[in-house]
This record gives sequence, C-alpha cells and structure tokens, in this order.
Amino acid sequence: MPKNDKLKSILIIGSGPIVIGQACEFDYSGTQALRSLREDGIETILINSNPATIMTDPTMADHVYLLPLTTKSIIKILKEHPHIDAVLPTMGGQTALNLCIEADEKGIWKDFDVDIIGVDIDAINITEDREKFRELMLKIGIPMAPQATATSYLKGKEIAQEFGFPLVIRASFTLGGDGAAIVYKEEDFDELLTRGLEVSPIHEVMIDKALIGWKEYELELLRDSNDNVVIICTIENMDPMGIHTGDSITVAPAMTLSDKTFQKMRDMAIHMMRSIGDFAGGCNVQFAVSPDEKEDIIAIEINPRVSRSSALASKATGYPIAKIASKLAIGYTLDELNNQITGSTSALFEPTLDYVVVKIPRWNFDKFEGSDRTLGLQMKSVGEVMAIGRSFQEALHKATQSLEIKRNGLGADGKGYRDYQQIIDKLTFASWDRVFAIYDAIQMGIPLSRIHEITKIDMWFLKQYEELHQLEIEISTFTIDTIDRDLLLEAKQKGYGDRQIAHMLKCLESQVYNKRDELKINRVYKLVDTCAAEFKAQTPYYYSTFENEVETSEGKIFPANESVVSDKKKIIVLGSGPNRIGQGIEFDYCCVHGVLAAAECGYETIMINCNPETVSTDFDIADKLYFEPVFWEHIYDIIRHEKPEGVIVQLGGQTALKLAEKLDRYGIKIIGTTYQSLDLAEDRGLFSNLLKENNIPYPEFDIATTADEAAAIADVLDFPILVRPSYVLGGQGMKIVINKQELEEHVVDLLRRMPGNQLLLDHYLDGAIEAEADAICDGENVYIIGIMEHIEPCGIHSGDSNATLPPFNLGEFVMQQIKDHTKKIALALNTVGLINIQFAIKDDIVYIIEANPRASRTVPFISKAYGEPYVNYATKVMLGEKKVTDFDFNPQLEGYAIKQPVFSFNKFPNVNKKLGPEMKSTGESILFIDSLKDDEFYNLYSRRKMYLSK
Repeated sequence: MPKNDKLKSILIIGSGPIVIGQACEFDYSGTQALRSLREDGIETILINSNPATIMTDPTMADHVYLLPLTTKSIIKILKEHPHIDAVLPTMGGQTALNLCIEADEKGIWKDFDVDIIGVDIDAINITEDREKFRELMLKIGIPMAPQATATSYLKGKEIAQEFGFPLVIRASFTLGGDGAAIVYKEEDFDELLTRGLEVSPIHEVMIDKALIGWKEYELELLRDSNDNVVIICTIENMDPMGIHTGDSITVAPAMTLSDKTFQKMRDMAIHMMRSIGDFAGGCNVQFAVSPDEKEDIIAIEINPRVSRSSALASKATGYPIAKIASKLAIGYTLDELNNQITGSTSALFEPTLDYVVVKIPRWNFDKFEGSDRTLGLQMKSVGEVMAIGRSFQEALHKATQSLEIKRNGLGADGKGYRDYQQIIDKLTFASWDRVFAIYDAIQMGIPLSRIHEITKIDMWFLKQYEELHQLEIEISTFTIDTIDRDLLLEAKQKGYGDRQIAHMLKCLESQVYNKRDELKINRVYKLVDTCAAEFKAQTPYYYSTFENEVETSEGKIFPANESVVSDKKKIIVLGSGPNRIGQGIEFDYCCVHGVLAAAECGYETIMINCNPETVSTDFDIADKLYFEPVFWEHIYDIIRHEKPEGVIVQLGGQTALKLAEKLDRYGIKIIGTTYQSLDLAEDRGLFSNLLKENNIPYPEFDIATTADEAAAIADVLDFPILVRPSYVLGGQGMKIVINKQELEEHVVDLLRRMPGNQLLLDHYLDGAIEAEADAICDGENVYIIGIMEHIEPCGIHSGDSNATLPPFNLGEFVMQQIKDHTKKIALALNTVGLINIQFAIKDDIVYIIEANPRASRTVPFISKAYGEPYVNYATKVMLGEKKVTDFDFNPQLEGYAIKQPVFSFNKFPNVNKKLGPEMKSTGESILFIDSLKDDEFYNLYSRRKMYLSK
C-alpha cells in the first residue's frame, strides 16, 4: 500500500532536555523521522524544547517550535497550523508519548481533527498499565513472572507477604526504570514501595517475583499496515536480569541462545506486537530466559515506539529503524521500501550480522558525590559507547577503549584491582566497572565457577574473558624482539591495543606500532552492510579489524580492505565519543554541522565516532563513517589510510581536543586553531602572561603541584579560593574552599585521583556576576556571536547556570569591556574558528576566568536563539574558505532567550543537590521571554543564590 496521500502535514513531538534514561538517541530518531517525511514531500512541524539537538535545527523541519513540552504549547501550534493532519509521537521517547496521551485525554487531537500515527493510544495504555499488559499476555498464552499491581501502600504489603522476597517493584508510566528496585530484605520494602508509588504519575506499582540471574534479551521489531513484521536485531544483555538494560553491557547478535529458543522468542515477540494494537511502526520487546537447559522464556515488557535500543540496533545493523518506522506510519509497507544501505534489497529483508557489536554504558558517578554506585533496575548511566569487531573479544576491547575513563582496554594497563575483597564486592554488588573487575578476578585466580555463582553472567562470556587472560600470560613471556607474527596478530585480532601489548612486553607503544608495521599487521576496514556481504552495500560505513592476508586466483596477496581511498581532498572530523555530564549532545550538533559545511566546500568528509546514540554516526551524514573508538591508535591508522588534508578537533569537545597534541607531534595538520594556541589557553601560566601583556584583568592565581605549595599560595591569595585541576571538562574536580583544612583535604584528594596534575588556585571573586561570550575569529577579524549573562552568581558552573541572551543588566561600560577583551584574546591566541570566553564582573571590572578556543556547550543554543548557522560559518573559516567579513550576519531575536539546565538528581535520591563549580546538569532547555517582567524570569532570578555551595 503506498503512502496515505491525505497526510500532507505532520506534527512530531521531540523528547525535550536530556535526562538520565532519555538521551540523544531520540534526537537521532526524530532527525531521521523528519528527514524521512520530508523526502515524501510532507510538511513537518516539530515541537521540542532542547536547543542542543540537530533535530531543532531550522533546516530539519519546515517549522521548528522551541517551546516547553506541554499541552498549552500543542494548542498554540495547532491554532497556528490548523491544517496539521496527524501527530507522530513515537520518536520522542516517553516524554512525547506521555504528552500525546495527555493531549488525547484532554480531547485536543479530536478538537483539531488530528490523527495519531505510528502508534495506537490503546497500545500505549496496555503496555504502560502493567496490570492490563499482564492480563493480555496471559490471555494470548505468553508466560509472565508472578506479579500483582498495588495502588496503595497496604496492597503492596499484602502482595509482598504472598510472594516472599526477593521482589521487584516497578512504577507505572515512568522512564529509565524510575522508581524501580529489587528488594532483597523485608526491612527495605516499605521505603522502596513508598518511593515507587510517589514516582508513578498514576501512583501505581507492579510487584513481581524477582527473576534474579535469568538472562535478558531485547528484540527490535518493525511492522507495517499489511501486518508484515521484521525483526531487525536481537540484543543479549551480558548482565543478567536485575540490571536495567540501559545500564547493561549488551551484545548483538545474541551469543548464548539456542536456535530453537531464539525461534520461539521471535514468534512470541511477533505475537505480542500483533496483540497489543493495530499500528504500523517500531516496537521493542524484552524477555527473560532461564539460565538452564530448559531455557524457559518469560515476557518482561513491550514498548510500542522507537526505544532507546533502536538507535543502538540501527547502528549495529545499519538498518535505519526510525527512518523506516516513519515511512510505515504514513502508510508504506515494508516490501515497497528499499534498504538504504544496500540500495537494492527491500526493507522486508532482515539484517544479518557477520560481526559482533558490544555496547557499554558510560556513568558519571563522580558528579554525584555520595550516590549509590551499584547498578540495579533504575538506570543511572548518562551515555554509551558501541564497538564493532569480528569477535566478541575484539568488540569488547574496542568498547572499553572508547569509554574515555583512562583505561586502555581490559587489563594489561596496570590499573586493575588487586584487593580480593574489593573485587568480590564489585562482582557481588554490580558495579559500573564490573566489566574490568571480571578480568581482575580471573587474573587473581578466582575460579570461573565462583565468578558465575556471584554474577550469574553466562559461562560463555566468562570463558571469553579467560581466553584473553591466558593470551596475556603467553605474550608476557616474550619481548618486543622475540614475539612472533602469529601471536602479535592474535593479540590484535582479539582487540588488544598497542599500549596494552607494550605493557605486556615492557616496551613503548611506538615500538609495538613499528613492529606491527614491519610485520605488515595492519588494520583493515570492513563495511557494515546489513546483509553479511550477500549484496553490495552502497553506503561507506566502516569498522576496523585485523586479518591474515588473502591470495587471489591471480596470485595477488593482500588483506581484504573494503575501504577504498578516493583521490578527493578529504577532511576528518573527530567526534565527541560517549555522552557525559560536561560533554553532551551539543558537541555532536557541532560535529554534524562541521561535516556538512566541509562538504559544501567540496571536501570528502570523514567522521570518526563511537557513540551509537547520535546523528553524527548516522550512515549518510558524512561521505565516510568510521565507527571506531576516538582513541589515538585507531585514529592514526585511519589518518594513514585516508591521508586527509587535515583533522578538525575543535568541534568534538575535550575528547577530540585531547588528541591535538599527538596529531601535532605526528605532523598531522589540525584544521583551524593550532595545537600551540589550544595548549596556550589551557596552560594557566602562559595564558596569564598573554592577558598581562594585553592589560586584561584576571583573578589573582598561582599553580601548585603539592599540598605544601597550595598552603603557601593560600597565604598570598587569601580565601575563598577556587581550586581546579588543569585539562579537564565540565569543572571536574573544581571546588571553592574557605580555609586551610578544606584546601588541604581537597588538594590531597585531587592529587590522589589525578597524579602529576597541575592545580590552579584562583582567588574567588565572591558575589561577582558571571558572563560568557562566543565568537568566530579568522586570525584577523572577530565576530561575537553572542554574549550571555548568568542568572546565578559566579561560582556555579556555566553549564549549571540559567543564562540569558542577550545580558539583562550589564551596563554599557561592562559590555564594552567584554567585547574588547573577547576581540583581543581571540586575536592574541591566533584563533581560527570558534572561541568561548568566560568572565567574572565585580565592581564594574571584567575579569577573565578562562578562554577556550573551540566550540563550546553554548554555541548550539546561540545558533537556535538567533536563527543563524554559526558552526557552518566557523567551519568555513577554519578551512580557510571564508573570512569572517564574508558573512552577512543577521541575528533575529525579540526579547530574551534563557538557557535552563536540567538535572537528573531524582536518580540519586540521597545526593547533595547543591550546585557549585563542578557541572552536574545532564541537559538543557530553551525558554523565550518577551521581557524581564515575565514571571518565569522573576522566579529564576529570585532563586539564583539558593544552590550556591562553597
């Protein structure tokens, strides 16, 4: 059935600010949906309040509304666009679904004659109401764990008495496992039951008999209006039941499932999807399987929408789930649509993988001091990495190298745990770094049977770990001169990094690299083609691996490298890796715009990134996508293979920036601002000399490397003092101290966590106003794209501050100083591209806090507020294609735009929620107001000092 021609105009609901449990995978889904609908000539109207996303870019939809996600905003849009035919709510996560339901209950869709497509409201209600869902599953013969619903405290107590412990509590209509918990002991039950009832918007919880230790699987399905169903991906959780899928290490395809059980699970998933409602679109089904020979299957839940795992499944298979789901929602059937990777097979063709994908979540517990770091049913991770390899071992290693937590992979880096009790605790109380602790346990000699008994992780995975450990022991008996080619090749095929091999051989990383080169053990690149090479793929989407050389019938000997290098001018853009607090989706926005701008300048564009949630890793954004760790060894190999004109590092946050020194040392051209200038801005001593030469004021400061030095500096600087380590992002480790004891404690702690780091001690300007400016500079001309004033006082991290564009109460004299300082600093640093400068204003004097000659967190916000493509302009300046004076800047903003941070403290109920110099927010929204008399502004301003913690 072709598309429904009655659908001319569609409203898409976005997912709002990023919170734990709902991150940028829904920006990816929404972006794909918008692009997909526009291909069919459909007018698209988008509502989303998140300014950091690609989705809310003016080029993405015909009409973008940066408004709060409320029914009031929906009514406003429907009045302005009375011709809207339908709403697609399945691309914006739980937020969009909940808003769609609320609007339906209020009769808004009916009043404006708007159809709901891509999902069925009844299906949402059935799947979200755990009692109804259970009844339906039992009716259609799908097994469920013993469970019952409680809408009151008393009822909950009765159920617990009947089932016995351990139990699982799940709150209805929540996201990311909010309010969910495993209760092992009766004494913990009352508190957790109360919390679940409070968190649920309908004050309802489902209490299940806990299936602790069962294996967990997820299936991603698509279904069309003719009832064709395809299963796109089967994902196995390495972690057993009891850990939220968003916090689990997951593997695709499923590794430990017998074919018979897999077929049974497929049939059950299809039966479940068909039974919950009559809708065309995406669906995610989760199952538990008993860890014995019987392999009993029990259904856990079904989400009738594009889910968090859909982005992962799309990137893992190369099958664009959200894009196809949007086409199905407007009436197409799967057999009418092409698979865009092969270009020749139909979308009804199920993907086949000839590689292994591993996803590892990324946590930020360091930002939530005192938080419960054990993993459970409530999601706590802020991002994730994905790696592709020829084996589970290779993919697991590449994923650990992608995490950016100062580990070079599993083991073999001298950073493992050595304490028996600590290892046992990390295994018993599922820790965020359990993936490493398993290796350490094997290294210590703890038997696999004991590790399995504690963790309930399938023995197959543990044996994979054991093999790696045995390989490490074998390699350690050699030196760089005596190791043979076969053993070195095996280590590389199993994912060991050169740094790890160097650690085992007690030599330098560069020696291992040179030895590999000499022995012709080089990376080869393979296509992600969705069909295990059965058909030719059209899109260049690659991962690396190592292979033995092959000989063709003509006698040619070569490794099978599927990445063919063109003779075009090329630019590599380094991505920002996994989402984390301090480096989120806004840098992905910058990378995508950088790629598109470089393409406009005639370059072949190459993207390197390992984050499956993002638009930058969509297969058709860059000319070539390397889904690889943003890790030196991988990047250097790609650069040697592709030989680009240069590499853009200033768009990918600290991840890309940290590689600038290596690129410079290896003679690789950095596009835009040079490494020397980037380093000068980071080196506080050199930077202060630059400010002094230009007569620009800055707070008094000094540099310490020991607690004694810090104490001596404090005598000169006077308290309060802001202490911070060099070369960090998101204010990591920053603290304001008010006496010598606090200073000593913090300095000792920082040097323990970051040995060898320089600590900066600034005299803290108490009560100062904070402001920041972003600018584009071409080395000669400077254009300030925006000046923002923070509503909170100086001392709260800029990422956690409410900030107004333009400033609301800085006088002409202060504004002129900001403009003058910005221009002077940008030119003095020889900036080519973007720069962000932060200021503290006290007694009408503007002091410089810091300058970052790179894309900042606020660039997307300013671009959206003013309706200008600043990253596009900045990239063209970096490439030397344009001067700042070539652009016709025309910012449009009536009134003020306010950047409002959003926090995920609800995931950590016992954590201190005070704000300070270390960033804690997970996302942001944008609020437009006409004047400062607006109630919202007044409310923010009156609360501005409430959270400040020294």
